Amino acid sequence: MPFLPCLRKNKSPVPLGRSIFQKHTPPIQQNYQALLESCLKNKRLFTDDTFPAHISSIGTGALLKKLPRNLQWKRPHALHKSPVFYAANRKQLDLCQGLVENCWFLAALEALTFHQDILAAVVPQNQSFERKYAGIFHFRFWHFGEWVDVVVDDRLPVNEAGELLFVSSVYKNVFWGALLEKAYAKLYGSYEDLQIGQVSEALVDFTGGVNTRIKLAEAPPDLWDILTRATYSRSLMGCQTHLGTTKVLKNGLVAGHAYTITGIRKVTCQYGPENLVRLRNPWGKIEWKGDWSDGSYKWELLSPKEKILLRKKKEDGEFWMSLRDFKIHFVDLMICKLTPDLMSQEDGKKWMYSLKSGRWVKGSTAGGSLGFCNGNFWMNPHYWLNVLPAEDSKKSPRLCSVVISLMQKHSSKHRNRAPHLFIGFLLYKLGHNTFLLSFFPEQYQESNRKLPPAFFTRHQPVNKHQVFLDEREVTHDFHLEPCVYVIVPCTLEPQQESEFILRVFSRKHILRIFLLQVNIFFFNTLKEIVDRYEGKIWEDFFTKHFEQNPEINAVQLQRILNNISWRNFQSFHVSFSLDSCRGILALLDLNATGTLSIQEFRVLWKRLLFYLEVFQKRDTNRSGKLDLVELHAAVRETGISLSNEVCNLMAIRYGDLDLQISFESFVCFMLRVEIMGEAFRNLTQDGKGIYLQESEWMMMTLYS
Repeated sequence: MPFLPCLRKNKSPVPLGRSIFQKHTPPIQQNYQALLESCLKNKRLFTDDTFPAHISSIGTGALLKKLPRNLQWKRPHALHKSPVFYAANRKQLDLCQGLVENCWFLAALEALTFHQDILAAVVPQNQSFERKYAGIFHFRFWHFGEWVDVVVDDRLPVNEAGELLFVSSVYKNVFWGALLEKAYAKLYGSYEDLQIGQVSEALVDFTGGVNTRIKLAEAPPDLWDILTRATYSRSLMGCQTHLGTTKVLKNGLVAGHAYTITGIRKVTCQYGPENLVRLRNPWGKIEWKGDWSDGSYKWELLSPKEKILLRKKKEDGEFWMSLRDFKIHFVDLMICKLTPDLMSQEDGKKWMYSLKSGRWVKGSTAGGSLGFCNGNFWMNPHYWLNVLPAEDSKKSPRLCSVVISLMQKHSSKHRNRAPHLFIGFLLYKLGHNTFLLSFFPEQYQESNRKLPPAFFTRHQPVNKHQVFLDEREVTHDFHLEPCVYVIVPCTLEPQQESEFILRVFSRKHILRIFLLQVNIFFFNTLKEIVDRYEGKIWEDFFTKHFEQNPEINAVQLQRILNNISWRNFQSFHVSFSLDSCRGILALLDLNATGTLSIQEFRVLWKRLLFYLEVFQKRDTNRSGKLDLVELHAAVRETGISLSNEVCNLMAIRYGDLDLQISFESFVCFMLRVEIMGEAFRNLTQDGKGIYLQESEWMMMTLYS
């Protein structure tokens, strides 16, 4: 759908003392091996206090109404005389859904069974109820960008008859499914937090892959080719039926239910070829009754050999249907593309995968979408994407396949207690934009500068009709020309906070984050400054002051600044104290000589003129000072993204008793912000933090 109509909201900056950004709650980290060895040494069974055998681990809502009165927690040895963790000889899941309505979880798990190596990564196979048994098990899940190990004890909820309440196996002595579900429930807060979900979420949690969703009502004409490529590239696939008032429909499908795609096959009938899709109901029963179902007459149209090979008259939840019927009766197709490390060795070499973490923070990087005409869209984080042609591509080098995924992190440890925000992202082509690139030096193009605000009003995104979804992950497939793009992840509404991860999947690319904003107002102002202040008069002025002193100290800097004619800015008097000049010199004097060269002064001079333009524009009452609201606006005008907390603290540091900021203080404030930001980017190795020796720390904090 197109962007929302403009909605104007006037909001003042958040006052001092606002609550800090609420980060995602990471899962509890426990050392499985250490806990196992401790239990074996002390000859005791493990009990997990972080996810206890208590009603709190089940939940607090509707699921409680389904529980039996005499709920008990028992270990597998109390439920079967010879429990088995995992039956490797079973070709299919043979798991049954319990009281938790998590068909999406089981459908994704079913898809895993076709890739035993991936399943073994999620379900470590060296666990049993015999050798080194201590009542402790562990499982691995991909959780917002990293693989986490989740430890559980083997106490499982059962009814009075000793039957498992949640996931169970057709083979009553097999317990890996029940324990895996318990670990997944622990990861997301409780069993009840697994009640609602999408098969795409679980596919990503089991593989770390990148999802692609296809609306089958709008399926592309090459859908069969897409399914074929997904099958041969080891992608995992799931789908979901339409919602309905009747649970089980007359055609045998379950409304609003997740299914696993277990295979595809092109068969030759008497009337010609037919494309078939094989699906499985995670319930392990209740199958499709239409064409190509187990009892369909259509099988008689095949050769005897093909019929024997494909047809199974067994009520196991698995069935075939035509691609045509599949598009009619299912609403979504989810394809989880594996990351290169999980692909085959040959395919893994052909693809690249990048991940960046970020967050939307009120007053800083939570600009909202373009549909909200508040002028803050540019505040959102920007990511620089250079799409490169694949060297071994047999297709036209003009187009490259790129998958971009945006995933929001919930702040609550309970998966279903924090509603998802409506999120999306816009992709802008930058590589052939000569207007913008003429303003951007090479270092800005490659790493550390955001696009100016006016860019977004003058240019259309590649994905003009981006749909914002209230889902954990939004993914889009692109076919892009090799060049430079900018990705702008955002929430639908401004001032909504969340952490997120951005992922890009392609044959060849480079992904970086723009760390600092450069405003289009700066470009326009800088051009005017160059025209106005870099003529012969000003060249003579610079030469006059530097011909006798190639390097100037703080006293000389003060004399120069206070002797300059600021006749173009007559709304207030401009002057600099010696203390301020010392501070300015300390910030710009990177070699610690105590002086500035003419080249360094030219940089300072341009910045001063730019700051003065911004200061005058935001000093609406012409008082010669900025109040807190005007300061926030001025900082945004310069294009630098600062949180309200930092702005407030700087107002306390540089303002007067009424938190009013003079131009002199504004200059010191902005220079410090720019220099410190630049220092961080130069010193950081990963974009998240820096390591400093004591001497470096003293140099940065005391001298500046």
